[in-house]
Amino acid sequence: MSKPPGFLEFSRELPANKYPDVRIQDNKEFVLNEKFGKKINEQSARCMDCGVPFCHNGCPIGNIIPEFNDAVFRDSWEEAWQILSSTNNFPEFTGRICPAPCESSCVLGINQDPVTICNIEKTIVETAYREGYAKPKTPRFRAGKKVAIIGSGPAGLSAAEQLNSAGHSVTVFERDEKIGGLLRFGIPDFKLGMDIIDRKINLMEKAGIKFEVNTHVGVTVNAQQIRQDYDVVLLTGGSTVPRNLPIPGRNLKGVHFAMEFLGQNNRRANNMDLKTEELHAKDKHIVVIGGGDTGSDCVGTSNRHGAKSITQVEIMPIPPANRPANMPWPQYPTIMRTSTSHEEGCNRHWNILTKEFIGDTAGNIKALRIADVVWKNKVLTKHQSFQEVVNSERIISCDMALLAMGFLHPEPHGVLAQLDVKLDNTGNVATKNFLTDKEGVFAAGDMRTGQSLVVCCINEGRECARAIDTYLMGDTYLEAKADSLMLSA
Repeated sequence: MSKPPGFLEFSRELPANKYPDVRIQDNKEFVLNEKFGKKINEQSARCMDCGVPFCHNGCPIGNIIPEFNDAVFRDSWEEAWQILSSTNNFPEFTGRICPAPCESSCVLGINQDPVTICNIEKTIVETAYREGYAKPKTPRFRAGKKVAIIGSGPAGLSAAEQLNSAGHSVTVFERDEKIGGLLRFGIPDFKLGMDIIDRKINLMEKAGIKFEVNTHVGVTVNAQQIRQDYDVVLLTGGSTVPRNLPIPGRNLKGVHFAMEFLGQNNRRANNMDLKTEELHAKDKHIVVIGGGDTGSDCVGTSNRHGAKSITQVEIMPIPPANRPANMPWPQYPTIMRTSTSHEEGCNRHWNILTKEFIGDTAGNIKALRIADVVWKNKVLTKHQSFQEVVNSERIISCDMALLAMGFLHPEPHGVLAQLDVKLDNTGNVATKNFLTDKEGVFAAGDMRTGQSLVVCCINEGRECARAIDTYLMGDTYLEAKADSLMLSA
């Protein structure tokens, strides 16, 4: 244990951020982590090294958190890196964008603020790169098997690194001109910069992984040909069909899916081809429909564009300020969260039904017709219903509407159609132990499970890599997700 009374001596503390009026002037990361200094050792000292580390269970990839906290406290940074990287292929990503379900499961969080696990993780990986601990995971031998991975998001990349380390020859196919998928074209640079992604991709290339960009399998390259050329094909294309809002006026100019807006902004910020008509929020009344992380990213991006006003509406009720009774510790609770993007300026509203997009004579959106709703039961369920509040209908100004309501399933055409893989009743790829109904064709990540967290996709890729290695070799020595000790009721 790092320091037994540490949680009594030190309170939770995080690095400062640049002030909102400063950070919205560019798209760069704004967390002042480098000025945090030795306080990171104090924060790691708050870890109690619990007999049953519920943080470990709360982490979708099973990070060995108490052990790397202890190493940080002792200033044993290379040891901390070895522990962290044994379970997490991309702590440089999760340390920046993970919502930290591990912290919600921290035992200290029962009656105090939890340990700052996510920031400790980020500090470990940045120290590893600075000191040269982060190195290519070059295999000792080649097994003579070829694996094609279609899609370069977190699931595909984690599977690629694991399979390459097992000695397989791995090629990752990406339809865009840069590797990363949602990591690169969905998450704003101020949260995860492209330089952070490129740094990791360079290590993976040095380890022997091949990347084929501008290669749209199922469109420009036949998927059946890929299947013939490789021993295994792994599908990790993600859940990329967004949830639509088919109400009157949906086809007006200025109504866009969130990912169109976010992806283009990342291209603009990195001097890349925009590929579509320019979408910019400067001097516009922006309405973001959807209250999740993607909606928050639209808010932060609109602030950086210089929007005239930003309004975010959500049809669901406002979440409670504290952990609700039906989500007891150590569950990850649905509570009211205010992101750094919200702090920069945004009008947020809940229980709002969007009824119509209203346009001008030129076919451009100019307003929204909305109304208040009430939910019939206080405790929300899967089959919950709402009722519109009488006489609550009104019109608000809107020059651009961004639909950030989540995703439905992967694109059914293209690669899935050419391979003719079976889909489940939600439109996701049906699998058994990651294997589809087609011999040698596997699937992992959001394409298989539906939309989820980046950290969950990393775990999907790692576990699928074990299944593929076993399929090819009859057994596997790839690391399994360590089982957590669980208390039975």
